[in-house]
Amino acid sequence: MGEKLSLYFVRHGQTYLNKNWRMQGWADTPLTPEGIEIVKQSGRGLSEIEFIAAYSSDLHRTIATAELLLKENKHGFGLTLEPREEFRETFFGSFEGEKNTVAWEEIAQVNGYESQAAFFEQANVKQAMDGTKKADPTGDAEDFFTFWTRVEQGFLHVINRHREEGGNILIVAHGNTIRNIVHELVPSVKESFILDNASVTVLTYENGLFEIERLNDISHFQAE
Repeated sequence: MGEKLSLYFVRHGQTYLNKNWRMQGWADTPLTPEGIEIVKQSGRGLSEIEFIAAYSSDLHRTIATAELLLKENKHGFGLTLEPREEFRETFFGSFEGEKNTVAWEEIAQVNGYESQAAFFEQANVKQAMDGTKKADPTGDAEDFFTFWTRVEQGFLHVINRHREEGGNILIVAHGNTIRNIVHELVPSVKESFILDNASVTVLTYENGLFEIERLNDISHFQAE
């Protein structure tokens, strides 16, 4: 029947595009000094957790975050990080790197909303992704089906590999990626929440059922 899996999802630390309020999906910038420090604080709070495996997306910001977390972990020595492209953030196409306010205002208008505020209030995550693709003049942005198909493949890979042995698994990913995994597997959790950088969200898997134990948790952060 398998043992209990505890999936520790951690959002990456703050990057320079985060700091400057610009769209960041597949575009990648380094962690800021502040971002590095917050990740270390999160890592210290998780230092006693013994992980049996560690995954991240294949983007630099998640790899760097995962490496910092494992360095702080008392059991992290010798644990090999496995980056996987399935855990990438949403791809925003030609909106990558644009100021958030400019991009979302254009996306809202193309999709018939009066304002950016109305768009965020009325559109769910699926509609927002599909609307972003519709507004992207290049057509490169991911719609929800494309996004979820690849994320689900990565998630099922992890579950199928580890469900018999059980244990704690670290997965460093992105705000939208983690949020959608949580909502798809535990629909009672509303999708409108925003994840803090380096926050922890824990999903457990046992007997075929998923439950949420921690959501956007930063209470464990430990300063030096």
